[in-house]
Amino acid sequence: MDLDEAVRRIRAQRISAVGDLAKLDVCRAERTGIPEAILAEGKDKADLPAICLAHLQGAGSVIVTRISDEQMEALQSAALPEGCQMEHNRRARTVVLRSRERPSGRGRVGILAAGTADIPVAEEARVVAEEMGCTVLYEYDVGVAGIHRLFPCLERMADVDAMVVAAGREGTLPAVVAGLVDAPVIGLPVSTGYGLGGSGLAALYSMLQSCSVIAVVNVDAGFVAGAFAARIAAQKSYGKKQI
Repeated sequence: MDLDEAVRRIRAQRISAVGDLAKLDVCRAERTGIPEAILAEGKDKADLPAICLAHLQGAGSVIVTRISDEQMEALQSAALPEGCQMEHNRRARTVVLRSRERPSGRGRVGILAAGTADIPVAEEARVVAEEMGCTVLYEYDVGVAGIHRLFPCLERMADVDAMVVAAGREGTLPAVVAGLVDAPVIGLPVSTGYGLGGSGLAALYSMLQSCSVIAVVNVDAGFVAGAFAARIAAQKSYGKKQI
């Protein structure tokens, strides 16, 4: 067994247990390029700080998604390690704890949101892509009802490596964008909209039926969209550096 294989096997097996609450995959970022996130939704506010601090100790940073105000208060009351940074994005319902430098220079990601109501999910994608070391350009409220708003944004994002396009209601913006740019486009359906096809269903169906080529994630899956875009951007950035 050579050194690289030994390192790979060690990373694959490294788990940090938090009592009987959680088994944390603290080397996921090194193994896959995508950090493990802690989904706060559904977790007891008394348990969340212990899980977060254990992950912070093992990985040097932690992304918490879908955190409530009550859970955030509990986390703020916890004894954080000296030098630990805490960044709370209330709109995205995320918090990042970091005791090391955030990576950088891993490509550029563009994020668009069709409407103001789609911003929270788009912001979750932005937080994740930035934590994975990408520079993120973003523009919001540029949906197809006023499509002329879109074109200046695309000019500013002409050199991005991947794009996330969030849209609710009829969800057509990702397909439009994909027909205008040469970067991979990830459609992010959002649970805005009501009545028939509401709660993101029509948006999801529309994106899955797109004539222009896009990838599609689940409804409100901002973390997945941001991580996927960042992974594409990082690989493209690495390729450019080898030329």
